[in-house]
Amino acid sequence: MPRILLADDEPLLRAQLKTCLQALWPEAAIVAEADDGFSALEALHAAQPDIAFLDIRMPGLTGLDVARLAGDAVQIVFVTAYDEYAVAAFEAGAVDYVLKPADAVRLARTVQRLKSRTAAVPGQAAAMADALQPQRTPLRWIQASAGNTLHLIPVEDVLFFQANAKYTRVLTRTQEVCIRLPIKTLAELLDGEQFWQLSRSTLVAANQIAAVQRIELGEMTVHLRDHPEKLSVSQRYQARFRQM
Repeated sequence: MPRILLADDEPLLRAQLKTCLQALWPEAAIVAEADDGFSALEALHAAQPDIAFLDIRMPGLTGLDVARLAGDAVQIVFVTAYDEYAVAAFEAGAVDYVLKPADAVRLARTVQRLKSRTAAVPGQAAAMADALQPQRTPLRWIQASAGNTLHLIPVEDVLFFQANAKYTRVLTRTQEVCIRLPIKTLAELLDGEQFWQLSRSTLVAANQIAAVQRIELGEMTVHLRDHPEKLSVSQRYQARFRQM
C-alpha cells in the first residue's frame, strides 16, 4: 500500500487534493499532512511515506528544500501555482509537476505515473532539488510549537541545538523549545560558518563560544558567553579547535 504525504499551506486546496487522491487511488494511504516546510520534513522522518505531494512556496522550508532533504526512497510530485520550474523539474526526474487548481483528470495522469514506477530513480529527489534551486539560502528562522502557540525564533538568537532520543533542544538566552528536526538535517540547513558541529548531537553558534577547555584523556569542553551550560566536543570535531 503506497504511503502519501501531502504538504500545502492552503488548507482548502490540501483537502481538495486529499479527496481527489482518495477517490482516484483508494489503495493508497494518506499517512501525513503538513502546512509548512518544517512540518513536512518532520512528517517525512516520522511517517516514512513513499510519495510526497509538495507545494513549492510554503512557510519555513520551501518544497524545494524538503525535496532536497527527502531521501532517494521518496517520489516527489510538486503541486503548485507557479510554472517557472516545470521544465527543470522534469529534466531532473520529477514524477510529475501539477499546476493548481488540479482537477481529477490531471491528477488521474499523476496517479498512473506513480503506479507505473515501482521504485524511485536513485538520487531523484536530491538531483531534482539541486536543479531547481542550485543556490540555497541558509535557514533564518526556527519554528517550534508549544501547545497552541507557534514560536518563530531567529537563527541568530540560538545559542546551541542539542538532540536527545526524540527531540532537539533549541536554546536561546530567553527561552528553550524542542523541535523534531534531527541535528544532521539542521547541519545541512544552517550556515556552516555560523554554527559549528561539536558532536553528532550538538551544534553551537560560533560567536557564542567564550572558551574551549582541554581536560584529561583528550576531552574538550566548550564554554559559552554568559551562560553556565558546558558542551562536550567529540574527538571527531576537535580538529577545528586544535588549529585555533
